[in-house]
Amino acid sequence: MSTATEPAAAPRTYEVKTHGCQMNVHDSERLSGLLEDAGYLRAPEGEQADVVVFNTCAVRENADNKLYGNLGHLAPVKAKKPGMQIAVGGCLAQKDRDTITKRAPWVDVVFGTHNIGSLPVLLERARVQEEAQVEIIESLEVFPSTLPTKRESAYAAWVSISVGCNNTCTFCIVPALRGKEKDRRPGEILAEIEALVAEGVTEITLLGQNVNAYGVEFGDRQAFSKLLRACGEIEGLERVRFTSPHPAEFTDDVIEAMAQTSNVMPSLHMPLQSGSDKVLKDMRRSYRQSKYLGIIERVRAAIPDAAITTDIIVGFPGETEEDFQATLDVVRAARFSAAYTFQYSKRPGTPAAVLEDQVDPATVKDRYQRLVALVEEISWEENKALVGRTVELMVAEGEGRKDAATHRLSGRAPDNRLVHFSVEGLGEADLPRPGDMVEVEITYAAPHHLVADSGVTSVRRTRAGDAWERRTAAPAPAAVGLGMPAVGVPDPLPDAPACG
Repeated sequence: MSTATEPAAAPRTYEVKTHGCQMNVHDSERLSGLLEDAGYLRAPEGEQADVVVFNTCAVRENADNKLYGNLGHLAPVKAKKPGMQIAVGGCLAQKDRDTITKRAPWVDVVFGTHNIGSLPVLLERARVQEEAQVEIIESLEVFPSTLPTKRESAYAAWVSISVGCNNTCTFCIVPALRGKEKDRRPGEILAEIEALVAEGVTEITLLGQNVNAYGVEFGDRQAFSKLLRACGEIEGLERVRFTSPHPAEFTDDVIEAMAQTSNVMPSLHMPLQSGSDKVLKDMRRSYRQSKYLGIIERVRAAIPDAAITTDIIVGFPGETEEDFQATLDVVRAARFSAAYTFQYSKRPGTPAAVLEDQVDPATVKDRYQRLVALVEEISWEENKALVGRTVELMVAEGEGRKDAATHRLSGRAPDNRLVHFSVEGLGEADLPRPGDMVEVEITYAAPHHLVADSGVTSVRRTRAGDAWERRTAAPAPAAVGLGMPAVGVPDPLPDAPACG
């Protein structure tokens, strides 16, 4: 007597939707890795996933509106798809833990910033018990970098060195949601980087909410500069970047390490937020205009070709026209290659949200437009100065939105500027792959990018290109950018300014 065997159930699919800063992008790679480790598969593009995870941000004023709008859109989809689950994590989940399932009772799981490793268990518990699971803890249980990872790039990777922040900026809610700074030990960080290099990664970005304060937890004020120098000793690691530093803790030993370590790239993202000493004081930013410009001056003296980018908030409560002019003065003096400009909006739960003397929205918009115009004027002038220069690019994936139409590829220069370059004259077999290195001559400058249309001078095939080729040999999801600031004012703007 034979018995029929039931076919094995198809693996459940997932999709992670990310909002917010670089730390959320990093966390989403961990969430994807956890789900795949638990047997889920990423949903093919265009297909509805069985599990949808929102990794949220609480920094922008309309973050909750964006989340509940997305959840409302999914409610009828879920009603028609038996077994579908929705999970909400990240900063907004940490903040609004008690209200998400009340406002959106079709949500299955709510988890916070400190327990992303619990997601697969919470999903299974919600499925078995047929009721929503809300689990928020107040302190970090497992450092995110110890969790499984599904990285979005074969050639470049985030490496988190710390989480949390000890600052108390009045516009920022991150310390309340991610907690005090916790640092990884240098040996753990370097071991992760070495493992990534062994897999083919040739560019890493050290990540922290206040990255240059690294070492505060174990009492070494020069730990960050030592870490940069140690990265310079890792064979096969070609490019090292970091984001985002805080000007108050930016010390000369870091500048020296940047200048003296060959694989630390000549690019620096240094949040300004405001050029007015009065506004900086109101923001509880523990530096003033003169200190900020002094850092820029010393960086340029040590690294003449450094490209410096920044974040600026316009219209902070109490900002006068005189305060705004001070910001414009710093922009003119610093000559940023790009500035990520934000119109101030109330961050619920922050001290600034209840300050008196909120600036009229029309005034904020006017100042914002004037600031953007100045930033573009300066970034264009700086880019024009590079025309005729030969630069080495790391070929990128997914950064040139018009590459197919223009028959170009795109890459990042050492200073992180985006360059679109012609591959005319190269045969199919000679085309560089993402992660490979090419030399080109800059022929044209725009405010937010450069163009090299005179052809490729040389192509260097790399282990990173090999890793990309191995990954793409099998069907893979569409490329997703790493979330690093691009050159110029992004379109659309990021959900949140960088910490730091």
